[in-house]
Amino acid sequence: MLGMSQESLGGQLSLTFQQIQKYEKGVNRISASRLYALARALSVPVNYFFEGLSNPDLPSDYDSLQEANTVSPYLDFVSSGEGVQLNKAFLKIEDDVTRRKILAIVEDIARVAGDTKS
Repeated sequence: MLGMSQESLGGQLSLTFQQIQKYEKGVNRISASRLYALARALSVPVNYFFEGLSNPDLPSDYDSLQEANTVSPYLDFVSSGEGVQLNKAFLKIEDDVTRRKILAIVEDIARVAGDTKS
């Protein structure tokens, strides 16, 4: 989303782009100190990485996401070309009401598309 390459991010953290890829895909775990450094390099608060979890303090939330393998598809999409384009465009919409309406439309489309597959 920032237009930063894995190589550039790795350079800021003294890592190779392959190491960044392993973190991104969840192959390697990220230590607290590395997470802090990553947040600084990306200019986001550390809690940015925990958005969407009902309670990031409970290990069961993380474990259930990993067991269900629900994290990886989201990361794969968000880091894809379409995911980056969609996020950039969505972030340009400043009006919260409009954002919520667009989200509701997309959720309805996904629900209807899911119903037709059954």
